[in-house]
Amino acid sequence: MAGRPRVPDRQALDGIPFVLHTGIQWEYPPQELGFGSGTTCWRRPAAWYEAGVREKLRLVLLRKLRSAKQLQHDDVPALGTGAVAGRDVRDLRASQIV
Repeated sequence: MAGRPRVPDRQALDGIPFVLHTGIQWEYPPQELGFGSGTTCWRRPAAWYEAGVREKLRLVLLRKLRSAKQLQHDDVPALGTGAVAGRDVRDLRASQIV
């Protein structure tokens, strides 16, 4: 594959709060900070979303909160869409979330 080497996901992820905090345009984060291009920082979350990463992270968070007894039934919609595969979270068995 020609072109630049792929920036590791963590570095691209670190670039997002940098851009949001500084207010710098997406095209201009300093290359020496190692975030990759601003376009990389901007596109990578879209690729993660399409790969289902957001939903996987949401389910991991739900599992951890439930195991720590830090999750109330009413909190579930605040942690995402409140729906999994077209079903309301309240309709899921505990084994599907935990």
